[in-house]
Amino acid sequence: MLSEAEIDALGEDIPLLEGMRTCRAIRRLKPDPVPRALIRKVCEAGTFAPSGGNRQPWFFVAVMDAERRAFIAQRYREAFHSYIAPAIEAARDPDYPERKRRNMQAAIHLADHLHEAPVHLFVAGWTRRGQPQYQALYPAIQNILLACRAVGLGASLTTVHRAHGDEIDAMLGLSTNTPSCALLPIGWPSGRFGRPPRKSVDEVLFFDQVDEAVVSSS
Repeated sequence: MLSEAEIDALGEDIPLLEGMRTCRAIRRLKPDPVPRALIRKVCEAGTFAPSGGNRQPWFFVAVMDAERRAFIAQRYREAFHSYIAPAIEAARDPDYPERKRRNMQAAIHLADHLHEAPVHLFVAGWTRRGQPQYQALYPAIQNILLACRAVGLGASLTTVHRAHGDEIDAMLGLSTNTPSCALLPIGWPSGRFGRPPRKSVDEVLFFDQVDEAVVSSS
């Protein structure tokens, strides 16, 4: 078990840009427990995200109880397999891109093993004029993902639970005024961090105007 001093020091020496470049989605997680103090640390990073008027509309609900995680996982799995069915059928084609196949397999693994992920972190927030304040919540989520990378925790962002959002939110004690917008399964990674494959920024960066050929080919 990590000491308080070790948790305080964990991740503080990771260069910011290197953390960004190697913060890939980790969907294969060990069932080993994660200290609450470490979850507190990554959520604290979330609270430093910008928000309009400094309203800080967010809530973070870390579900660690096994029965509650099973409740969430059963509903998540049902929704995910319904959603992914067309892609699974398409992947039967021998010409289906291998990179996409691997990504899909990782997502399926997460869905089938979500109950084993030691932490289900939900990000929720106050609505404003009837709408979730995504402009604040998603920067907070990115801060949490980067903090997880810094301290060595695996994590990924998913919204599949929203198919059963009202039921899950009710279990979490959230109301229609404070809905969850994302679920971050968190745990110690089975694999390694590293740079994910990305196209060159020169393919997607334009100055003043997008090239017409790029838009017409999309």
